[in-house]
Amino acid sequence: MTPTLVRHHPAHADSTPRVDLGARARDWSEIQERMLVPLYETVHERLEVGPATRLLGLHCGSGLALLMAAVRGATVTGVDSSPERLALARERLLPDPAPGARGRGRAARIVQGRPGDTVDGRAPSYNLITAFDPIGCLAGDAEGLVGLLADAVPLAARGAAVVLAGWGPPERCATSSVLRVAAKLADPLRGAGCWRPACRDDLEEVAERAGLRIDGSGRVSCPFGYAGVDNAVRGLLSTGLFDAGIVAADEEQVGKELAEALHPYLRADGTVWMPNVFRYLIARVR
Repeated sequence: MTPTLVRHHPAHADSTPRVDLGARARDWSEIQERMLVPLYETVHERLEVGPATRLLGLHCGSGLALLMAAVRGATVTGVDSSPERLALARERLLPDPAPGARGRGRAARIVQGRPGDTVDGRAPSYNLITAFDPIGCLAGDAEGLVGLLADAVPLAARGAAVVLAGWGPPERCATSSVLRVAAKLADPLRGAGCWRPACRDDLEEVAERAGLRIDGSGRVSCPFGYAGVDNAVRGLLSTGLFDAGIVAADEEQVGKELAEALHPYLRADGTVWMPNVFRYLIARVR
């Protein structure tokens, strides 16, 4: 999912969709981001995230995963390229202190740019890097993550955990059928940024290319549940997975196609429910 699972890694200057990025960021924060909470919780629990954790979150977006780690006592740093999402992350993690409440804020840093921009010579190396923005549904997203890891891994201590996330098998992800709308509408002549089915070894290939040692993996159920079709369309558009279709057609057309594709998942009470499975991989810095 860059930035900002809206993703902003276009292959060409004219491939950025004309959308309200502020509204997209709010839809991600208010509707879509919570769908990945089971993934965040599972990883934090498995790696015993706590006061000893010095975490760097790649593609941190609006910061929900960072907030959950900070609540467990971790010192967190988030980096992303989307100013709209980072503004929301700062609201969550760096709230204005109450009068007289000096020094009570969480230990958090939010940085716009790339991992190298987070360097602080006074701080110890990171011992956990997370890349929770799931890869495996956009052509070229693995290459983008490998590039980020090339910047991030040198900032981590030897043996530090690096967590990568990805979409599960298409047959285990109801949303895959909806994501095919992106493939149908996108310009077939474009490469990076177009939807593709997730592959079984996406995460392992990224870890190997980044020079990491694989140390475990798991699967997590992350159902997508929405208050209604309009809510679902807004949430799904906020992922950026449909941006290539918006460039080729327009947002209104993509929204109509999405609404039609969601009908099989519409329940009698008007809500939308799509079971999904996501994968995560734990690797280690050599």
